[in-house]
Amino acid sequence: MPPGRPPAQTSLLLRVPELAGQLKFNPGFKRPLSTGERIPRICIVGSGPAGFYTAQHLLKHHKLARVDIYEKLPVPFGLVRFGVAPDHPEVKNVINTFTQTAQSDRCSYYGNVTVGKDVTVEELQQAYHAVVLSYGAEDNRILGIPGENLSGVYSARALVGWYNGLPENRDLKPDLSSKTALVLGQGNVALDVARILLTPLDLLQKTDITEGSLAAIASSKVKRVWLVGRRGPLQVAFTIKELREMVNLPGARPILDPADFTGLRDAIKDVPRPRKRLTELMIKTALEKPGEKEAKIWASATREWGLKFLRSPLEILPTANGKRARGIRMAVTRLEGSGESATAVPTGEVEELECGLILSSIGYRSLPLGPSVPFDPKHGIIPNHLGRVQGVPGLYCSGWVKRGPTGVIITTMNDSFDTAQSVLEDLQAGMLNVSNTKEGFESVRSILHSRGVHPVSFSDWEKIDAAEVARGQLAGKPREKIVDPQEMLQLIGR
Repeated sequence: MPPGRPPAQTSLLLRVPELAGQLKFNPGFKRPLSTGERIPRICIVGSGPAGFYTAQHLLKHHKLARVDIYEKLPVPFGLVRFGVAPDHPEVKNVINTFTQTAQSDRCSYYGNVTVGKDVTVEELQQAYHAVVLSYGAEDNRILGIPGENLSGVYSARALVGWYNGLPENRDLKPDLSSKTALVLGQGNVALDVARILLTPLDLLQKTDITEGSLAAIASSKVKRVWLVGRRGPLQVAFTIKELREMVNLPGARPILDPADFTGLRDAIKDVPRPRKRLTELMIKTALEKPGEKEAKIWASATREWGLKFLRSPLEILPTANGKRARGIRMAVTRLEGSGESATAVPTGEVEELECGLILSSIGYRSLPLGPSVPFDPKHGIIPNHLGRVQGVPGLYCSGWVKRGPTGVIITTMNDSFDTAQSVLEDLQAGMLNVSNTKEGFESVRSILHSRGVHPVSFSDWEKIDAAEVARGQLAGKPREKIVDPQEMLQLIGR
């Protein structure tokens, strides 16, 4: 899964919740499938969670299958490396499982290969019995309002990529000279960027945040972050774990308007438990007197964050010279309907707010891979049934490009297992003709060589990994990420 976040409401997709009760395995998953002595060759495009979970299930349940994973970057793991917040190291532990998969003698990793440019999907279909597209959502939804391209306006996806070392965002240089920042969106990614902007430096220094972004945040003037949503408290997309982290963030105090939460206790009596607990925490923070410990922390806090509801962006306001953002004009909205299906409609009232840093966190989107691959631009997915790409036998998809940029890592795992199961069932039913021998990477190697492309192996990645860890140890960090692909390639002798 090439990096691309995320996830809107997504970071998510990478939050590892408690596993108990969340593993929704299809009963058929436990039944190893076989096709005689024929060796199915399967390739997966994208090395994020969707790609690795698909590979894991295929290798576990077919004892002969050989799986090749292609990734456009030299380094693997997609959003686990580039989307998970630096201060959430426990979520990255899943990399250990992915590493075990990559080290299987029936699995190979080929980084630094861009499918669609270095090798086409059609060429992969010639070389493999099945091709699984797991390349994620590498773009973000746009606001579509005046001023969106002013200096000081960024996508949350780009900021996440910047502080996580995504090569395409390494030169972002966000302007952090404004006292007030505003995040459009109320999902986990929105809370992630707000938290990173407000976290004390001594805590960030112990994470794998990149050297360049750490230096920029060290001189940041941002003291207040607003998180703005079109709808109300009952429709926020973030989860309780992320909210609790914000409420307990050292050196920062929450600003919640009691009027937004008055009377909500009755409204949540019959809502699902996760939504009820989340809303109760917001109500407690907004309406109840803080405990002695909290009160002391909040009284001495030098930074603050708050939630603004029922506001929809209309225009980014420019400075006098027309080059930078100085604020935002928003429509005040009201809700029609209730619960998850409630919609925001303008009241006619308008509000302006001064802020020099504006981050758009309204969702990620996938991009089409090429003319031979069906794509639904409205929903940003590849049309499919249980992972089988419609109208193209032997072509499959998993992850965000299959279902859209939503869910947590368990969602992606189950989704990928479903797709892998479809491949296994098609193998057993004879719908994938393995009697027709395919050469797999042996066929692709010559294509890449002729185009001057040099793949990076998993053992190459392990050298990059070791170098990053060694650099991190010198700085007292888990690792110091290398952000320039050319430096990665030089390190492995390319």
